[in-house]
Amino acid sequence: MASASDSMRIDFHSKVSEPFLYACRLVRKARAAGQSMTVYHNDIQALRRFSEMLWTFSQEDFLPHVMAGDALAAQTPVLLSHQGLDHAPHTGLLINLSELIPEHFSRFARMIEIVSTGEAETLAARERYRHYQQQGYQLSHHVAK
Repeated sequence: MASASDSMRIDFHSKVSEPFLYACRLVRKARAAGQSMTVYHNDIQALRRFSEMLWTFSQEDFLPHVMAGDALAAQTPVLLSHQGLDHAPHTGLLINLSELIPEHFSRFARMIEIVSTGEAETLAARERYRHYQQQGYQLSHHVAK
């Protein structure tokens, strides 16, 4: 019998010099492919900064987004969450901008872990990678260019 970890894919994107800008590009690419997603960070202030970036990083792209829990969350393709993901309406793609393992991440079909260039962030990412590996998740690693 297959476990939940057999079907979920986790992609690590490391050596990212500007994680929020990189995440904006990932959101744009996923939206162009018609995907809905949830972006997670455990810090609400960081999520607010990311929200501002989504509105301003590209004049050609409109990336509608709201905070999870907003009345329009189910109808909005990009959700920003700083709390548990147990009630997130979009479970296809999760983008993790934090250094933590998001609670209830296994509800998603795919997760992208964005890892900056800092030593502390890299060490935290290695710990998350080992955790996911021990749990049997399908992992891949990409070095940002």
